[in-house]
Amino acid sequence: MEILQPQPGEFDALLATHDKVIVKFYADWCGSCKLFAPKFRRLSTDERFNGIAFVDINAENDQATRALAGVDNLPFFATFKNGTLVEGTATAKEEYVVAMLERLQA
Repeated sequence: MEILQPQPGEFDALLATHDKVIVKFYADWCGSCKLFAPKFRRLSTDERFNGIAFVDINAENDQATRALAGVDNLPFFATFKNGTLVEGTATAKEEYVVAMLERLQA
């Protein structure tokens, strides 16, 4: 599945059309974000996570969505189910993101 990249102001519409969503918040200057990008792409094609929309949002360009998810550091991952924030955390550990995805699938 492709990674969605909504423009500022489009996130609510994206939540309305996808039951399960994981968002990676990043910034262009963030080295850990760049290192995690290929892992996030790989996870987005993992069959275990079919039905989850993978989303990339530049935290510097979308303050409203950043505030909605409670972003406090980068990279930051947030999961949403039926339009509601389930959990969010700043991490660069793939195993933690996988655990978030597994909880979202449950």
